[in-house]
Amino acid sequence: MKEKNKEPLFHIVKRDALPWYKSLGIRFLAILLALILCGIITTITTGINPLQVYQSIVLGAFGSVRKTWVTFQNIAILLLIALALTPAFKMKFWNIGGEGQVLIGGLAAAACMICLGDKLPNAVVILCMIVASLAAGAIWGFIPAFFKAKWNTNETLSTLMMNYIATQLVAFYTIVWEVPKGSGKIGIINQNTNVGWLPQIFGSKYLLSIVVAVVITIFMYVYLNYSKQGYEISVVGESENTAKYVGIKVEKVIIRTMLLSGALCGLVGLLLVGGINHTVTTTIAGGQGFTAVLVSWMSKFNPLTMVFSSFLIIFMDRGASEISTNFGLNHSYSDILTGIILFFIIGCEFFITYRLQFRKKAEKEEQ
Repeated sequence: MKEKNKEPLFHIVKRDALPWYKSLGIRFLAILLALILCGIITTITTGINPLQVYQSIVLGAFGSVRKTWVTFQNIAILLLIALALTPAFKMKFWNIGGEGQVLIGGLAAAACMICLGDKLPNAVVILCMIVASLAAGAIWGFIPAFFKAKWNTNETLSTLMMNYIATQLVAFYTIVWEVPKGSGKIGIINQNTNVGWLPQIFGSKYLLSIVVAVVITIFMYVYLNYSKQGYEISVVGESENTAKYVGIKVEKVIIRTMLLSGALCGLVGLLLVGGINHTVTTTIAGGQGFTAVLVSWMSKFNPLTMVFSSFLIIFMDRGASEISTNFGLNHSYSDILTGIILFFIIGCEFFITYRLQFRKKAEKEEQ
């Protein structure tokens, strides 16, 4: 009897679009499984009750009024960077330069505060800071976009290298403006006069960045889904040849989109320097330019979903420091727990997009 070729045990098949409640359920299940695994690992390696660890995570993020405000402020900053990167990602322009665009925007704001603080009224200085930060971030986005549009250079490499240039520029001017000399840092800018400090909303120093994040989230959702420019971004992302066929100028869309992306990152730099830290350092962005890439990708470039992704990452990050403090554990341990949870969240996207189709039972062989 002729031997039949055996089929694989299962095939990976692309799903039709799942209803939102099913995809949401898969994500919640992934988080639940991750928490169970984290609890098992915690019990085995430290002997600490995992429920106490989870309680510390919650207290680290929301244990006091100040902690709650700081948590929401950090969520707003991460969300803003993710929103800034999203138009480029949706166009399949892999902008990895968010960190540098934030830094250069912050540097421009600091330059206005230091150089114009004693020469112009406060309102004029703030106006100059806004213009300079947006322009600096836009230029930092324009440079790799121009080379991509004209000569099809690798945008991932060019935007990544722009991060290092921005970091070294900040490091250079930190030495130029250092106070006191030899300290290697700028310190609080205009601490006595508060010139260039962004205004507080309802007397809260945390609220401005949160309000800006809400406004930009709504703007980006409408821009990407209901505007002509958003439609062009989607078409270019699907196929540049199709975009050219229907009369869309691809080079123009690339440059315009990166100008917007860079300008929004520059706005984040303005908020960090003028509204939150009142100084500039090479680490002022805190690596969130790279974390925002994960937020945007996890959310499938949906601005509304990014709110929840940003919340999860900041919540875990804020809780991580509390674990280290309460239980005397190395901060790397809390990072491991965060990594496990993110791994499960990222992994569940596979089961949202694909399903496993198992081999049907073979027919009985003929005797």
